Amino acid sequence: MRLLFFVLVFILFALSGVGRASETAVERGLFVSVLEQPTVLSDRQAITDLVSFSKKNNVKILFVQVYRANKAWFPSSIADSSPYRLYLQSLGEDPFAFLIRQAHQEGIEVHAWLNMLSLAENKDAPVLKKYGPSILTKNLTPKRTLDDYKIDNQFFLEPSDKRVQKELLLIVREVLHAYPGLDGIQFDYIRYPDTAPHYGYSSDNIQRFKKAMGVKTIDDKSKAWHDWKRRQVTDFLRALVKETRALRPKIHISTTGCMSYIRAYEEAFQDWPNWVRSGLAEFVTIMSYPDTAEDFQKSILDAQKRVMDFSKIKIAIPAYKAVIAPHIFKEELDSCLTSGSGGCIIFYYGILKANPSLENYFTPSQEKTRELNRP
Repeated sequence: MRLLFFVLVFILFALSGVGRASETAVERGLFVSVLEQPTVLSDRQAITDLVSFSKKNNVKILFVQVYRANKAWFPSSIADSSPYRLYLQSLGEDPFAFLIRQAHQEGIEVHAWLNMLSLAENKDAPVLKKYGPSILTKNLTPKRTLDDYKIDNQFFLEPSDKRVQKELLLIVREVLHAYPGLDGIQFDYIRYPDTAPHYGYSSDNIQRFKKAMGVKTIDDKSKAWHDWKRRQVTDFLRALVKETRALRPKIHISTTGCMSYIRAYEEAFQDWPNWVRSGLAEFVTIMSYPDTAEDFQKSILDAQKRVMDFSKIKIAIPAYKAVIAPHIFKEELDSCLTSGSGGCIIFYYGILKANPSLENYFTPSQEKTRELNRP
């Protein structure tokens, strides 16, 4: 009887070790950008190659860009869907739907990656043609031409504008209806611009702030004004999440987050740690692109201070910055793999494909796999 007891204890201990081993494995992911040349969604073989690459490298999640600069790589009556129509004609079927099917056959998740509040440099964006520049966020510098609204070479939509919210909610609805097999949705550019962060001065936002606060003027440095802008960003995300959950209650919902945290909170008015703590976002992918591996490690340490459960944070690793110095990519990947984060997401796939030296670092070795799976 005593022998049987010890055998049972040993089995339970072994099983618990297996559980811990699976929990310690760090999820690998890829951003797949429409800026890649050629664009993955433009070619059936390119989609097949992406899935094969992902399987080979233990990639479990793909963040596929299907909305950028008010252009759609999916069937849309709201955004400019010319990219989708072009690729649909080329492939003979919906390329994103084909990618989802191919990925699912290999056990790989696909999340739609949507750039929400940036129009990039697209002066012909349908939403801009429809409403004019009044939907763009702005500072107090006089605006004589449309180019005067550019911030860091981009046009940024005002997050508090109800017209903006209506258009973007419709776009999210289109994505969710078009792809019932979609595993998740990641909202990118949920923020104000952080270059010289004195924005938010659209007429509607000014009027609403003054009425809510009972003031006649705005102090750009005041806590009330900063808190207001931060609340507009969070309220916009809350509207996106509510719409998504109404249509797809079980889909994964995530966002990207700026780093450093101070930059996110005080300049982009983006409170991503609170989004995680409150459950508004299932996880956040932090975008930290410093010039050195040492600064990258510091950004991870900073992020770890902001949330109790670091498994709800995924870390984007900027492969494009390491092309000249591949060892930086390896050091940053190693920092991510040992950080306790919920995943290491490479930004982006096209850079790995174009630079085999980086791909070799990304391919899990047997030794590293044993290390990750050690209880």
